[in-house]
Amino acid sequence: MFSLACGDFVLHCQNDGLPDLLSEFLARAQLAETIDLDSNERSVAFLSVRRGAEWPFLVVAQHYYPAGYGFYPGALQIPETELLFLGAGSRLLAFDLSRPARLWEDSADLGFWSWSRHSDTVLMAAELELAAWNIQGRKLWSTFVEPPWHYRVTDGRVELDVMGKLTSFNLTSGP
Repeated sequence: MFSLACGDFVLHCQNDGLPDLLSEFLARAQLAETIDLDSNERSVAFLSVRRGAEWPFLVVAQHYYPAGYGFYPGALQIPETELLFLGAGSRLLAFDLSRPARLWEDSADLGFWSWSRHSDTVLMAAELELAAWNIQGRKLWSTFVEPPWHYRVTDGRVELDVMGKLTSFNLTSGP
């Protein structure tokens, strides 16, 4: 397990396994979510969030698929809105850390790759999808992509290269 400090929050993360103290984490959390842990698959991700030295108030333990080969869990915390974006396998989750509460669940086409923040917009890259949310957690747009693909954001515009075909569009309004 490793921890990452993000402003007032400390995130504890573990990939491909659960912590020995899982039962304590679950019992003490204000919001504890276990998703598909009875699956026979090995790929399990654990994330907890705490303030200071307290026990975590949010715990998420989940089986995810696809796993490995570029499909690894990822999280992005937005300090000013106390929002947490979490992606693992094809599952996308958003949490309000101030309450705490799950805001929504979505899916990533064929498997989550990464989150990135560009000003007030959050981009999610997946095997077959590029999607955007605002920092309050409202989905702005989504577009189909096909490997090999990549993007970059320059001056509020997304420059997208999908199999050599280049497009450019506004970051917040989408293609």
